[in-house]
Amino acid sequence: MKIKNHLLYGKDDTQVSYHPTPNKSGKYVPQYLVMHYTAVTTTQSTLSWFMNPAARASAHLLIGQDGAVYQFAPFNVICWHAGVSYWNGLSGLNKYAIGIELVNAGRLSRKGSQYICPVDKRLVPDTEVLLDTHKNETRASAWQEYTELQLEVSLEIAALLVKTYNLQDVVGHDDIAPIRKSDPGPAFPMKSFRARALGREDQALDEYRTSTELNIRSGPGTSFSQITNPLPAGTHVLVLQREGNWSFVEVLDVVHGLMDLEGWVFTRYLVK
Repeated sequence: MKIKNHLLYGKDDTQVSYHPTPNKSGKYVPQYLVMHYTAVTTTQSTLSWFMNPAARASAHLLIGQDGAVYQFAPFNVICWHAGVSYWNGLSGLNKYAIGIELVNAGRLSRKGSQYICPVDKRLVPDTEVLLDTHKNETRASAWQEYTELQLEVSLEIAALLVKTYNLQDVVGHDDIAPIRKSDPGPAFPMKSFRARALGREDQALDEYRTSTELNIRSGPGTSFSQITNPLPAGTHVLVLQREGNWSFVEVLDVVHGLMDLEGWVFTRYLVK
């Protein structure tokens, strides 16, 4: 795939299916990539929604379960996918991030012995259901799994976007709006997806452990709030980004009952 004039083209040099959404703002310089699920099970329902001015919602790309790709606005034009959101000192990630939506029901409801999408009420086969606990929650739920083709296409595009726009990071909607949102959820392999999209094939090169109890904060400085209790000495972390004397890390251990914990720590107290 390639990007020309902020539009995506396939391997045969044909532009992907383009549907100019009315739900967009002015131009911007993207810094991040945000991954979402659609919360519905069909491509057409999201296509119709993003083309409806009343929806006031859009994303740059939609990727179907069959790997088909649809674009709604050039990558240098603001789409409305993040809502009220915060990340790395920034507020309102629409102004800073490219948004990719994957057709996926997300969290499922139970109806008798079957699972259904709570939005469109369509049945999701048991073979597509994952029982897991969201990283921001404490109880397990049922989630629709993503297809292998969908993930492969998404990763190829994500890596291309990171390279083309020199993006700083790849995050989930549940990272930038953790109280409101749960997408892309535990069925999405965020750890490996992010590492590969950012070109970190060998994660071991960036793995460290804490040399002492270490505060983990919401931003790179002591003025930012602590996310949870201090990380115990010996906690294994993966460094994803550095800023001055601070490192943005992904905690590889389960700490204080939390999984997939991320935040900023003082680099001095990280050792190999």
